Amino acid sequence: MTLALIILAAGKGTRMRSDLPKVLHPIAGAPMLVHAMMAADPLAPARRVVVAGHGAARVRAAALAQDPAAEVVLQTVQNGTAHAVDQARDTLADFDGDAVVLYGDTPFVSAQTLGRIAAARADGADVVVLGFQAADPGRYGRLVVEGDALARIVEAKDATKDELAITLCNSGVVCADRAVLFDLIAQVGNDNASGEYYLTDIVGLANDAGLRCAVVECAEAETLGVNSRVDLAAAEAQFQTRARVAAMENGATLVAPETVHFAHDTRLGRDVMVEPNVVFGPGVVVSDGVTLRAFSHLEGCTVETGAVVGPYARLRPGSQIGAGARIGNFVETKQAEIAAGAKVNHLSYIGDATVGAAANIGAGTITCNYDGVMKHRTEIGENAFIGSNSALVAPVTVGAGASVGAGSVITRNVPDDALAVSRAEQQIKPGLAKRLRARLLALKAQRKA
Repeated sequence: MTLALIILAAGKGTRMRSDLPKVLHPIAGAPMLVHAMMAADPLAPARRVVVAGHGAARVRAAALAQDPAAEVVLQTVQNGTAHAVDQARDTLADFDGDAVVLYGDTPFVSAQTLGRIAAARADGADVVVLGFQAADPGRYGRLVVEGDALARIVEAKDATKDELAITLCNSGVVCADRAVLFDLIAQVGNDNASGEYYLTDIVGLANDAGLRCAVVECAEAETLGVNSRVDLAAAEAQFQTRARVAAMENGATLVAPETVHFAHDTRLGRDVMVEPNVVFGPGVVVSDGVTLRAFSHLEGCTVETGAVVGPYARLRPGSQIGAGARIGNFVETKQAEIAAGAKVNHLSYIGDATVGAAANIGAGTITCNYDGVMKHRTEIGENAFIGSNSALVAPVTVGAGASVGAGSVITRNVPDDALAVSRAEQQIKPGLAKRLRARLLALKAQRKA
């Protein structure tokens, strides 16, 4: 099936109490809109059309950052869901295939569910509506099914007592042939209390035209809509629960699962050990057999087989940690390549740097990568030894097998196998500490008098 996505993302989201468009509020490090855009990735949609309105420029930027081929159209006045979908009419005028309507604030509709919707279309249904069994049907529109066909959608305020007893509810997700969808929308009127054009009306219109409407059901959790900060927190919790279960089912150990927070794209290998309170930002790939110790934060980085990170480590974007490497407590890396077997064990900052295989970086070492205007790189060769409390002022190279004495400030390249020491000569003044202390105590007493 050739598929186009129409993602409705025009709403302001008043209840969010935010200057940020509702669909750009993040879940697991990605805007809700991005989750909706990614939902059908396994089905390889041919087109993605995002209907923007409030904060359109920011919505457009987010959509194009996720998919440069996405097409963004404007709904300048919000006149209902059918009106919103209709804004994609001209953009998809040349499209021959099915269109599915998704919502930027309903981020969890799964690819599996969309696949079942596609299967229902292939089985001959002209219009497919996604429904769910609601634990509390409340305000949801009810799906009235007769036999195996969807007869109508009834809004809660218009439902009879018997219809209110129905628990099969409308998610708003609809799929139909592109031409059929827009033909039906053209017939939708706004003779209702709100004066808006509702997408749900196409079901009645389709049945009147002799078309067949069907329902595909999904879990209620997939249809969670986000309209407030409370809803956003619930969506985040739902995502994290699923991500933790998936990680463990795929062979990772989470010592305290409820304390580990994943990004939308976190990838963990087998036999990865994740200790409590580890946080993943976007763009993290962790290979097999890695240990991530407690209270570490990883973002935009790769960690290769058998490495150990943390506790209290921070891997910033561009960090590449080689196989068997050690990144210890209170170590921060950024745009750094730490080769296999290298050790950066305590209290160090390694930024814009390459650390060779089996090199040892002593406690308190920093790469001074920023001159106030530009960033510069530090190159540390394999088997090099950097003594504690050293500052490597980039651009600088420390050769393979070289050593840097503790407390040194290195401003010039160090050749292979050389020893570099740069610090003031130690001086000893016998008895001076005692005399100085007596002088200070006398001064203190004088000030108190």
